[in-house]
Amino acid sequence: MAVHDRLCTAYGCPIPYFHEFDPLSELVSSLLSHRTRNAESGRAFKQLRSRFGTWESVRDAPTAEVQEAVAPCTWPEQKAPRVQQVLRAITERRGGELSLDFLAGLPVVEARAWLEELPGVGPKTSAATLLFSRLRMPALPVDSHHHRVAVRLGLIPASVAVGPSHALLEAQLPADWSAQQVYDNHEALMLHGQRVCHHAHPQCARCVVLDLCPFGQSRTGGAARTADDDRAR
Repeated sequence: MAVHDRLCTAYGCPIPYFHEFDPLSELVSSLLSHRTRNAESGRAFKQLRSRFGTWESVRDAPTAEVQEAVAPCTWPEQKAPRVQQVLRAITERRGGELSLDFLAGLPVVEARAWLEELPGVGPKTSAATLLFSRLRMPALPVDSHHHRVAVRLGLIPASVAVGPSHALLEAQLPADWSAQQVYDNHEALMLHGQRVCHHAHPQCARCVVLDLCPFGQSRTGGAARTADDDRAR
């Protein structure tokens, strides 16, 4: 876990959770965040809660009103009916109860499978719902930044898309890791992708895992700077 340890040192693990939603709110937040900047999806989520008050009210409202509330998101015309569809599906499957708190009593694998039977919920959304919410269950989400860094480090083949990469990357983590450790792994790789390992013009000279990165080595001609080199300076 040399990559994890170095990135955690660089980005200050343990990394604080960015919010503490109940799992149903986290699921809705994750659905709104798809291909949307955090500021805009956060604004859409707040408008939705402010306007309707409860998820039951969102579920039962005219779709046009829900769409208006989530307008800051990309594709609000798609996300509004999808959110309502998901809320109705949960209500039906739970015998009239609109809550995901029961997931706390399931193993992670079963909780993810239950969520992924909902319309439009894939591995990233299911993992985010379990890990980011107050459930704090050790499921690993993989976003585009995390995925790019993992591919460049050779943790997964470049041919593996984001969706299938979840199972492969999660299997590489120690089975006894806590939710905080899984969260740190996700956040550290994501932050590295945002700040150093950019899609275009990655800043390999600033990379703390350059000597472990086949992609970086190919770009720099093998001129890796290791942590031991840094300490020797």
